Amino acid sequence: MSVLSSPASLQISLQDDCTTCHIQGAFSLHQLSTIESQLRALLSSSNTHSITVSLTELTAFDTAAALLLIQIQEGFESRDIVCQIDIEQEQYSGLFAQVLQSRSKETLRPTAQKKSFLECIGRNVASKADQINSFFAFSGELSFALLSYIQNVKNIRFKEILFEMNESAIKALGIIALTTFLIGIVIAYQSSVQLKVYGANIFIVDMLGISILRELAPLITAIVVAGRSGSAYAAQIGVMKLTEELDAMRTMGFDPYRFLVLPRIIALMIMMPILIFFADIMGVLGGIVVASIELDITPSMFIERFSSAVDIKHFYIGLFKGPFFAFLIGAIGIYRGLMVKNDTQSIGINTTKSVVEAIFAVIMCDALFSIIFTNLGY
Repeated sequence: MSVLSSPASLQISLQDDCTTCHIQGAFSLHQLSTIESQLRALLSSSNTHSITVSLTELTAFDTAAALLLIQIQEGFESRDIVCQIDIEQEQYSGLFAQVLQSRSKETLRPTAQKKSFLECIGRNVASKADQINSFFAFSGELSFALLSYIQNVKNIRFKEILFEMNESAIKALGIIALTTFLIGIVIAYQSSVQLKVYGANIFIVDMLGISILRELAPLITAIVVAGRSGSAYAAQIGVMKLTEELDAMRTMGFDPYRFLVLPRIIALMIMMPILIFFADIMGVLGGIVVASIELDITPSMFIERFSSAVDIKHFYIGLFKGPFFAFLIGAIGIYRGLMVKNDTQSIGINTTKSVVEAIFAVIMCDALFSIIFTNLGY
C-alpha cells in the first residue's frame, strides 16, 4: 500500500462499560509508533469488559499495522477483555484476515506425545539398520571405484598415495612400536609368573610367538591406526564438506573419490601389512627382554626356540588381515566424514563415531578370521 500524507490518529471514547478506539488516516508502518504507544497505554490501564477498535476511515493499511492490532487483541483477551476489530473496507479486511491466518499457523504447535519404550527401541533399531545399509552401499560403491581405479595405471595418483603412506603409516611407526613393545612386555611378564611355577619357562616363546604374530600385533596396530588415521580421515573429509570444497571439486569436474578417497584407502591397505610386520618385531622384542630378565632365557635361546616352535603360517595370517583392517578403517573414516552436516558439532560427533565404529569393525573382522582359519585348520 502507498503511504498517504495524512497521518494516523486515534480517538478513544467510553460509553457504559465499552471502550471504542477510532483510528483514522494512514495507519501503516511509517505512522505506527504513535498509535502503538497509545494502544499499549490503553492496554495496561483499561478496566472495561469490552473494547472495539474501529478502522472505518482508513486511507492506508499494511501488514505491520495488522500485526500490531493482532498483538493488542491478544493482549486484551489475555486479561479477559473482549476485543473486536471493525474494518469496513474490503481490501483492508482481507489483508487483516490473511495476517491473522498466518499468525495462527505460526502459533500452532503440535503437542508432543511421549513415546513408549518399545517405540523408542523400534526407532533406534530402524535408524541403525538404515545406517548399516547406507554403509554397505557406500562400501560397495567404494570397492567398485577402487577396482576401476587400479585397472588403469594412468589413473593412479602415485604422488598422493605416497603422501598418504607417509602421513597415515610412516608417521605412526613410533606409537605402534612403543605400544606393541609394551604389550609384549606385559604379556611375557604376566605369563612368566605362571610358567615358573610349573617349570615351563621355555614355553613362553611358543605363547608369545603365536599370540603376537597371529592376533595381538595385527589387532593393536589396527586399533592405533583407527584412532590416529581413521579419525583424521573423518575430520579432513568432514571439514571439506562443511566448507563446500567437495561441491566445488564436483563443479570443476574433479571426482572426489579419485582425488581424496582412493589414495587414502590404497595407501593404508599397502602400509598396514608393513606396520603389522614392524609390530611383530617390537612385540617379540619386548618378550625377549622379559624372558631374559625373569626366566633366564637368553636372546639366542629365545630366537632358536622361536624359529623351531612357531610356524610361519601364524606370521602370514597376521599379515593377511592387514589390508582388510585397513579397508574397514579407511572406509568408515571417510564415510563418517561424508556424513558431516552443516555445523561444527557434527564434525566432532562423526569423528568420534568413526573411531568407535572402526575399532568395533576391526574386532569383529578379527573374530571372523579366527573362526574361519581355525575351521580350515590354520
